[in-house]
Amino acid sequence: MRKLLIFGTISNPFSVITRFFNRSVEVKTMNKTFKLNTGFDIPLAGFGTYQIHGQELIYQVLDYALEAGYRHIDTAVVYRNEEYIGTALKTLLPKYNLKREDIFITSKLISQSGKDEAFVEQMVRKSLANLQTDYLDLYLIHWPGVSGMQVTHPDNVKYRAASWNALSKLEREGCLRSIGVSNYTVKHLKEMLADCKGIVPAVNQVEWHPYYYQPELLEYCRQHGIFLQAYSSLGSSNTAELREDETVQSVAKSLQKTPVQVLLRWAIEQEVGILPKARSRDHIQENVGLEFEIPAEQMKQLNGLRDSVGHKFAWNPETVV
Repeated sequence: MRKLLIFGTISNPFSVITRFFNRSVEVKTMNKTFKLNTGFDIPLAGFGTYQIHGQELIYQVLDYALEAGYRHIDTAVVYRNEEYIGTALKTLLPKYNLKREDIFITSKLISQSGKDEAFVEQMVRKSLANLQTDYLDLYLIHWPGVSGMQVTHPDNVKYRAASWNALSKLEREGCLRSIGVSNYTVKHLKEMLADCKGIVPAVNQVEWHPYYYQPELLEYCRQHGIFLQAYSSLGSSNTAELREDETVQSVAKSLQKTPVQVLLRWAIEQEVGILPKARSRDHIQENVGLEFEIPAEQMKQLNGLRDSVGHKFAWNPETVV
């Protein structure tokens, strides 16, 4: 049965919350987990698969990822790679002596204009079939807006609520162990919690990096037992701007780490989950080399980039009513 875990008020959104977080220094980052409000554990670090397509490439990168210690795979309906992932895991799990319950799989959907709860169930069943599993560890509403509808249209509220009701039913059935949202602002979450019938999202997955982060969103999520996950931790794959930032480069040099490792560790220091993607073994190995800490003064320098340089790289949910 779902457990509703409510945090108390947090005066500092970057303060350390350890009650439900496996933060032991003896535990490697790849093995750290966070207990969701459903009672299930989610790995702190997941492997992102956005823009990774094709059976051969998916097999190769998942092989490297499992070898490196990843046990959380993140996908989505719009990534169009669920079927490739399901096929790859059928071979790769036995290769690494793993069972289905040893890995955590996330997928997501975007609400559709004019579609009812039956459509949401149909999409979830399709994800289950594609991924060759009878349950998903986490399923998210990918975006607060509705496909085929203007972001300013008031019916966005109605359709995302309908999607949530459908996912809640599937969670009760057991084919979805936890459900959550992505790209939800504080406004969207407040509206949702006012009418969610006690089913609080387990996760909110959002853009999160030193150029763009929202302490008030982190605080709100913690107050309501919602685990915050970061995407685009390295900025955009189309530009190296964030990775080449002078402050990021300076911190990396002083810690004898790469800018990529500093950016990923920056999120972990805040106990925010990460979902880096990579196509090569070298980059995957770089992404898991996170067994270090960023001193408070250097965290302050990185946090300051939002005000001095900051901007988004991904879509902007603030525009969605």
